[in-house]
Amino acid sequence: MAVVLDLVNNPRPRHPEKAHRPDTPLAKKPDWIRVKAPVSAGYNATREIMRVNGLKTVCEEAGCPNIGECWEKKHATFLIMGDTCTRACAFCNVKTGRPEALDPNEPHHVAEATAKLGLAHIVVTSVDRDDLDDGGARHFAEVILAIRDKCPATTIEVLTPDFLRKENANALETLVRARPDVFNHNLETVPSLYLTVRPGARYFHSIRLLQQVKEIDPAMFTKSGIMAGLGETRNEVLQVMDDLRSANVDFLTIGQYLQPTRKHHEVKSFITPEEFKAYETVAYAKGFLMVSSSPLTRSSHHAGEDFARMKAARGAAQGK
Repeated sequence: MAVVLDLVNNPRPRHPEKAHRPDTPLAKKPDWIRVKAPVSAGYNATREIMRVNGLKTVCEEAGCPNIGECWEKKHATFLIMGDTCTRACAFCNVKTGRPEALDPNEPHHVAEATAKLGLAHIVVTSVDRDDLDDGGARHFAEVILAIRDKCPATTIEVLTPDFLRKENANALETLVRARPDVFNHNLETVPSLYLTVRPGARYFHSIRLLQQVKEIDPAMFTKSGIMAGLGETRNEVLQVMDDLRSANVDFLTIGQYLQPTRKHHEVKSFITPEEFKAYETVAYAKGFLMVSSSPLTRSSHHAGEDFARMKAARGAAQGK
């Protein structure tokens, strides 16, 4: 039985909870999925800034295929609250286990790195922290406030966990009141696949979370995304679009799921660029202000440019 290892950073199994799962086949990627290896000077400069400030990025931890392109442009998605998640989603390459205590200096370090990179738009995400009484919402808020203080012109996008069972701690309101410019929470897949792909989450809780953001701050931009190729049907994807619009979500992302290892959920199909374009057309017709739908679409890919386009679309819709 094979064991999933991260031999570079940790000689122990990276995914011990997946070690005893049967191997799933690794499908050959089609030509439209291929990306260049990250070897540029810009990539190395961004990597050095992250290392000096002791920061993690979801770009590395989740094995994002766009890391070469984004880091060359000094774009990165900061992963706060550690690199160890309390959940074990079948699609995810982030480590699972018992996380360490929060670093009280992390907000300062993220703000410093934001300034050094000269970011006009920053994306901040995190692992799930079910061990914390508020799921880490206060820490998210502290990071936002530190960035605002150090880089007042930088727009801030957060990609959050679902804060499941954290209602009594007012976790969501704490974070929204810190005023990020974009609140992103991904559904990841269609409801019928949650028990196998995202067993620790609840689909309708996530929909409700996005709806509550708008109830707390109607002007805040909201965003969500799913992966295609996990075994969903087209009609199920269209239903997700309707559910998100019922929660007044502004921005939808759809990208191809890529299997990290044989121990993860297998790729059931590779969606063609034409099919992604068709999803985009339907999503705009359903009323989303912004849609990114392509094989290599990821939540934070081109986030700054997409945020500017979304603001412009809202302004046009309001006649400004």
